[in-house]
Amino acid sequence: MARVAVLERRSGWRSLWLRTLLLLQLLRWGYALGALPFGSSRHPGFTDLLSEQQLLEVQDLTLSLLQGGGLGPLSLLPPDLPDLEPECRELLMDFANSSAELTGCLVRSARPVRLCQTCYPLFQQVASKMDNINRNIANSSESPNCARSLLMADRMQIVLTVSEFFSTTWQEANCANCLTNDSEALSNNTEYFLSLFNKTLACFEHNLQGRTYNLLSPKNYSEVCKNCNDAYKNLSTLYNELQKMNGLENKAEPGTHLCIDVEDAMNITRKLWSRTFNCSVTCSDTVSVVAVSVFILFLPVVFYLSSFLHSEQKKRKLILPKRLKSSTSFANIQENST
Repeated sequence: MARVAVLERRSGWRSLWLRTLLLLQLLRWGYALGALPFGSSRHPGFTDLLSEQQLLEVQDLTLSLLQGGGLGPLSLLPPDLPDLEPECRELLMDFANSSAELTGCLVRSARPVRLCQTCYPLFQQVASKMDNINRNIANSSESPNCARSLLMADRMQIVLTVSEFFSTTWQEANCANCLTNDSEALSNNTEYFLSLFNKTLACFEHNLQGRTYNLLSPKNYSEVCKNCNDAYKNLSTLYNELQKMNGLENKAEPGTHLCIDVEDAMNITRKLWSRTFNCSVTCSDTVSVVAVSVFILFLPVVFYLSSFLHSEQKKRKLILPKRLKSSTSFANIQENST
């Protein structure tokens, strides 16, 4: 009851101050325009109406006073109107500021993709602010329930929607595959991959400096292909190893990829290497590869030739049975006797 009485007294004083300030402001403007009988009538055309600019100032003043511009929030509204407690409002402002910082980081890091390596501290900060909202401020029963006020007070549930958006974006980017187990820093493999990626790009840039090309002839990037071959091979090998370590080399389902930073970096490098520079990875065992290919091609010829040479071509021989021989000889004897 004492708290209600204090709130009512504060509301009365706020209402009195607001009315007094508005009256003084209107009196000042009325006197300036000659709208009041004791003022000068230098502007007889505006004796009944204020200018548009002054009306806007009145509206801004009223809104600022109602929203807590020095007099506290909702000063003219009844005390039983639901409003946020100071503790809950502070939590809401902290979440809003953290969300704004994370949103800006995500947009700035969208191209080229640097979401996980740049924005993971801000994501952890937003998650911490959301945990503070979900957690009770105090153990006493009189503590305000900020989770219910901020997350479940209306149909839109803006705070919860924003938090879910950040979580979904983080999961689809697979940033956990680039961070340590506690998500407090980049993993060693990710840092090593990014260092090789930067070295490869530096090699590309170094071998392109000071070169001029004829616009009518195709560009020749032979020096880039030659001098940066080792750097590109090391980067590609490490990327394949990271895929094997995570068991992701033959999967295309969502959530089964490396983090978006690593994937985008590898895609950029491969496009530069194959499309822009038109390079190909040279094979050091060219002779052995050619020899094996020729041997495989001649296997059918060798097989059929050996089959022809080692097969026995025998003539067909007619073997008469013994019974047939005896009958034939008996017929010859009869012929001779006759």
